[in-house]
Amino acid sequence: MKHRGRHSFIQTYRHELVLLGLNVTVLAIAAFLVPDFLALKSQLFLSRQLWEMALLAIPMTMIILTGGIDLSVGSTMGLCAASFGLTFRSTGSIGFAYAASCITGVLCGSVNGVFITRWKLHPLIVTLATYAAFRGMAEGLTQGQSISGFPQGFSWPGRGQAGGLPPAGWAFVVFSIGSVLFLTRTVAGRNIYAVGLNRRAAVYAGVPVASIEFLLYAFSGLMAGLATIVYVSRFNTAKADAGSSMELDVITAVVVGGTSIFGGRGTIPGTVLGLILIHETRLFVGRYWQIEELKSIIVGLLLILSVLVHRLRRSGS
Repeated sequence: MKHRGRHSFIQTYRHELVLLGLNVTVLAIAAFLVPDFLALKSQLFLSRQLWEMALLAIPMTMIILTGGIDLSVGSTMGLCAASFGLTFRSTGSIGFAYAASCITGVLCGSVNGVFITRWKLHPLIVTLATYAAFRGMAEGLTQGQSISGFPQGFSWPGRGQAGGLPPAGWAFVVFSIGSVLFLTRTVAGRNIYAVGLNRRAAVYAGVPVASIEFLLYAFSGLMAGLATIVYVSRFNTAKADAGSSMELDVITAVVVGGTSIFGGRGTIPGTVLGLILIHETRLFVGRYWQIEELKSIIVGLLLILSVLVHRLRRSGS
């Protein structure tokens, strides 16, 4: 009985276990070639670059589980940053700026959700269009200018530290645990998998597919608003190019983490391992080879290899 349970666990989390081994291998090689690479102080400091992408990866995992995609998350961050900066400039209130960023994010996600669920347009086309539109709106609102002059204590969400992690890191931990429980312990979470596995069957089974998809895109927008707050506090500047190219890193982390681009298969722990692999690999490349362009090449290769692995697993099942 114990053997059967162990075998079931290995089968269920096979990809995650392989990814864990790959992470350990990469870290071991990095530590061998760069002796101070795994120094705790250095890792905690450099983790500040990770948290915006990590926050966006949670809703992206759920969206891809349904067979959808959101290419607009980076541009949504740009529009949220513009909203944040302009609201602070006009009111002088950081609280209002926080609210403006989150509300703008939810509105952007809701726009995607309406076109996808109400008008039945493909998520790839919709979010590709809003990818361009949101960035253009951000540039137009700010006229390409950065907005700064925030209060001194404002940098705490992105650059502060609490119990060894930045506040954004703790927020990610909370959202990750909550998402794992949601996907594995609730009917709504299981319905997300059902939509990705067989959308037509889910509809016939009475699953509210449109509502699920709309709420997931709105959630993605909300998390983009929160990620923007972290981004702006980290750089102490609100600018329209916030989140530029973030969508590629986020999607790569989710797919590398084992979430099938075709939907229906994936886990939050896998996404976390994918985030760690990409983050640590890019840090190692930056420290050892010091070739900036190589970081993007590696991310692209990881994405292609992950999609190929999912294709082979799908055809073999």
